[in-house]
Amino acid sequence: MIITRAPFRVSFCGGGSDLPSFYEKYGGCVLSTTIQKYMYLTIHNYFHKDQIVLKYSKAEIVNDFSEIEHRIFKQCLQDFNLKGVELSSMADIPAGTGLGSSSTFTVALLHLLYTYRGQYASKYKLAKDACVVEIEKLGESIGKQDQFAAAFGGLKFYEFLPSGFVNVEPIVMAQESYKTLENNLLMFYLGGSHSASAILKEQSTNIVNVDKAKIQMNMCNITRELKERLQENDVDAMGHLLHENWMLKKSLASGISNPLIDDVYDRAMNAGATGGKLLGAGGAGFMIFYVPEDKQAAVREALFDLREMDFKMDNSGASIVHIDKDFI
Repeated sequence: MIITRAPFRVSFCGGGSDLPSFYEKYGGCVLSTTIQKYMYLTIHNYFHKDQIVLKYSKAEIVNDFSEIEHRIFKQCLQDFNLKGVELSSMADIPAGTGLGSSSTFTVALLHLLYTYRGQYASKYKLAKDACVVEIEKLGESIGKQDQFAAAFGGLKFYEFLPSGFVNVEPIVMAQESYKTLENNLLMFYLGGSHSASAILKEQSTNIVNVDKAKIQMNMCNITRELKERLQENDVDAMGHLLHENWMLKKSLASGISNPLIDDVYDRAMNAGATGGKLLGAGGAGFMIFYVPEDKQAAVREALFDLREMDFKMDNSGASIVHIDKDFI
């Protein structure tokens, strides 16, 4: 048996600039971190060599790739021309909650299949191949940030060049500042799920509008400023820059926010948060807030009706958890 995992991500600023409709014209950038919540995938040989067994939120036993319902499993297994295996997936967090679950799944699956074949794949290759699967082959209207975050892990600045190349740069901070940042980020679960592809499709279409493109460019400027401020150990800058980014992001597409999200945001800000945002494309899932330590009790009280999720930042990226010595 082989087990791989990839981390979920929290995107702070710049989301949307990783869409081809934007970065191919202007270049884009995102600052994000991965967290110690993971997608796990396993593979082992199946008794019947002409069949495939898949276990996720449902179970499938098929004889041909064309029979597979799960689109990412179907595409990847077909690409690798792989039968006679049983694969299963497990996750610490539900899909559709704004933490990049689809791309995290794809990265972990590709890592699993390359390892099964006895082939090394760099983190960049895993991210790039995941983008090809989701964006080019499956036609999803999504960007590149989730695939690169899941593959590389950590607190990083991603720059999306018009050529399609992605620069990956770690955020270098003092350990004390890193801990302060980690401690001052509070995450709350709103419930529900969303289709990132549907929201991002509208956002991608809107980018042809000059005013919308200018908003996205301003978000990139905020992202670059956040990078500089964090590397200067000005951790509290995270709050007001998150707020500026969220105010801009809400105007990019109709499904990003709604009255429930606005109410939660206002309650947190009135209780002492200095900034925050909805995670992911929009509509549902998790919200994150930057809250100074002396205001955290008040914010938790203000959001008493929501489930808080404790988390720590991750630095591992896509990794192999277990492999039998004689498996490959």
